[in-house]
Amino acid sequence: MLPLKDKDKPLVQKLLAAGCCARCVLRFCCVGLHAAYRQPCQDSLKELQAFVSDAENGKSEQAAAPEPAEGNSTSHDALEQSVSEAQADGASRVCVCCLGILQQLSEHTQAVKVCVAVKAENYEFDSLVLSVSLPAQLCVREVSVYVCVCVCLLGCVFCWFQSVFEVGVEFTHPETDADCHFLVCSPSLQSVFTRMAVVKALEKIPADKFLKHYPCPPPRPAGSCSFQDVQCLHVAVFVAGRYNKFCRSLPQTPWVIDGERRMESSVEELIAAPILSAFRADGFNFSSSGREDVDVRTLGNGRPFAMELLNPHRSRLSRAEMKQLQEAINKSSDKIRVRDLQIVTREATGRMKEGEEEKTKSYTALVWTQKPVQKDDIAFLDEIKELSIDQKTPLRVLHRRALAVRQRLVHSMSTRLLDPHHFYLSLKTQAGTYIKEFVHGDFGRTKPNLCELLKTDTDILELDVESVDVDWPPAIPE
Repeated sequence: MLPLKDKDKPLVQKLLAAGCCARCVLRFCCVGLHAAYRQPCQDSLKELQAFVSDAENGKSEQAAAPEPAEGNSTSHDALEQSVSEAQADGASRVCVCCLGILQQLSEHTQAVKVCVAVKAENYEFDSLVLSVSLPAQLCVREVSVYVCVCVCLLGCVFCWFQSVFEVGVEFTHPETDADCHFLVCSPSLQSVFTRMAVVKALEKIPADKFLKHYPCPPPRPAGSCSFQDVQCLHVAVFVAGRYNKFCRSLPQTPWVIDGERRMESSVEELIAAPILSAFRADGFNFSSSGREDVDVRTLGNGRPFAMELLNPHRSRLSRAEMKQLQEAINKSSDKIRVRDLQIVTREATGRMKEGEEEKTKSYTALVWTQKPVQKDDIAFLDEIKELSIDQKTPLRVLHRRALAVRQRLVHSMSTRLLDPHHFYLSLKTQAGTYIKEFVHGDFGRTKPNLCELLKTDTDILELDVESVDVDWPPAIPE
């Protein structure tokens, strides 16, 4: 038994006469009982027809019903005739409001199609969210039915949203009822036809203007909506770890210049390939705590990284499986090595970037000097602490970074002489410091620099990242 009351009879009569299906009638009557929607649409329609055909209820509500609005009058005889017509072909005609979506497309057979499609994708999941993409035209038809009910039963026109901008709405209605065109009067005067544009336009247009451009109730469609496609998508899975890079000819990400690839591989590709295969993901986004140049090695405990796996079909790996995956990555190439590989949450990846410039990094540089130097000539560098330097954007990255002067700190330095023209310089600096530019000066764009401190031309021959002091992700015992 449908949970309807006598006061709902005029509304049910009007909705049936307009051409709404049983389920649309129920939702316009604010019926929230799930069981009412679970029963077959034809059964609900029969109950509604019996409800409006009740003679005693008809008499009581006819006496209580308000007079129709002037200019939109519909006699009770015409209304009853429309209801009779709706009862005659209600089971076969397409709903003017939902275009058949709540009729044929909400039955068990459609649910089976969705289940088959999901199973065919072979996802791992514990719960799911079902999202339905509906035609934008449904928004217009629902408003049309709403306005029709308000005008015909309550005798007035509602302006349910205050207009902020002048909005013109133009609709065309071929028999297929597939087109509706909105002209939103904005500075660009651009014609937009998206679901969001339709919703925004309907929020701003008053009911009286709506009536000028669109019939109420909406016209009967020649056909119903068709079931187009089922698309499955899994939420992203995040994998984190630390990597070492032992090669001086390996970029962190694919190196493409003017559409031409310069290196065969990259750190992210060597790490990503086994991970994508294990999780059966469609793609990935790679990020790390800073990045090294192609000719710079990353040693020590490695550089933290995180990967966002897009649409993974597998979302859970045990610790043993993650360890096997880590070993597979390490065996695939001698150019990199991964440690502490683990699954993390989206929120946890934010810790990698928190206070990134306040973190410290340690480096070892092989330095060449034009003037011969002795151990005593470079010993004073060991005593320098918290050296503040100003670095104008280096020439080598000026094409991709904004021109600015960045102040950085060199916390400490230590030296080890190799020969009169070469020595190792170990530095602990603020993250974001350009080490190469500090050594050779970058034509005076970094001040002070090593050339000024040693009073001779210097250059950097090799550079290694010794440590990235970011305490994430958590270490995993070997």
